[in-house]
Amino acid sequence: MGRHFCHLGMDNFGGIKMRRSNEPIWWSLFAAGGVISALFIPILMLITGIVLPFTLTGEEPFIYERIHGAVMHPIIRILVFAIIAFPLFHFAHRFRSILSDIGLLKYRPVISVLCYGSAIIGTILTAIVLWKFK
Repeated sequence: MGRHFCHLGMDNFGGIKMRRSNEPIWWSLFAAGGVISALFIPILMLITGIVLPFTLTGEEPFIYERIHGAVMHPIIRILVFAIIAFPLFHFAHRFRSILSDIGLLKYRPVISVLCYGSAIIGTILTAIVLWKFK
């Protein structure tokens, strides 16, 4: 009886042949972008829109040396990368879904390439800029 179970794969579960898809990759990036957008962007808006301009910190907040020193820290670079890159994928997935919902289903492959391609290019450009920032 044990021999019958070792030949079962997830692509043939219960005799039903499942189609392989890359959709879980895009859904995971979409979810990560949504979580980051919901959690961190309001905090950044509060800090950069209210706390820093009204100098509630007591010091001049927008001094180049101060910002440069903060962005040079590796953890801050990773956070900036995540705050920029993941919402790009969130937007790409949502925009592709909206265009499909309004009736552009026959153009779905082209729309997918354009949406996800632009998110990938934006992510690569973000990584390059943060990597070369000195």
